[in-house]
Amino acid sequence: MLATLAGTARAEPGYYVHAPYDLAGVTTLELRHWTTKARGRGERVWPELAIGHGLNSRWHTQLLASFVGPSNLRTRLDLWRWQNIVQLTQGEWPVDVALLGALVRPAERADGHLLEAGPLLQGDLGRTRWNLNLLFERRLGAEEHRPTELKVQWQLRHRWQPALHVGLSGFSELGDWNHWLPRDRQSHRAGPAVFGTLPLAGGTTLQLDAAVLRGATFGQHGRMVTLRVAASF
Repeated sequence: MLATLAGTARAEPGYYVHAPYDLAGVTTLELRHWTTKARGRGERVWPELAIGHGLNSRWHTQLLASFVGPSNLRTRLDLWRWQNIVQLTQGEWPVDVALLGALVRPAERADGHLLEAGPLLQGDLGRTRWNLNLLFERRLGAEEHRPTELKVQWQLRHRWQPALHVGLSGFSELGDWNHWLPRDRQSHRAGPAVFGTLPLAGGTTLQLDAAVLRGATFGQHGRMVTLRVAASF
């Protein structure tokens, strides 16, 4: 399920750092778009559409459809993802803790299903918020067996202006959770990110996040550009 920059493996949603928020009663519509380009190879694009809702102050659920192709006008459905985030703490500790659980159904039945779960950690250092997520993936029912894999997400987000934050985002895939790949075969990408918020009429809020990441994905070096536009009401 992990995508290589060469475009030889399946796409995966999740190149956006998951963060726990109190979104009780709030519905969010999202348009996501990310691209990868390895050196000497063509670009691959992944547009995604998602709808989410805060069931209460601790539980947020979301359904996402992901598409893949060589251009925005030449894409096909790649997978469905149903995701839930449950907050265990809300300010009682110096570090907030939440749990993520997701079920991924690829369009290709031979790929089986994917379960993803793990802790989401969040804290503040002055005006800078940090996030660290440890996510474990397990494929079920696929023709090819794979052990549970470990992914890491991290982010630094500085509250520069009330409506404009800046920071850094990073993503890694390490291989089997208890037997990491050799260093030169692991995946590590990082780069600058910006986060904008725009209040609209009727209580609607528009959020824009973007990042430019560079690094390697399983030995393939290149860049990745991610964009997320979300309307909450």
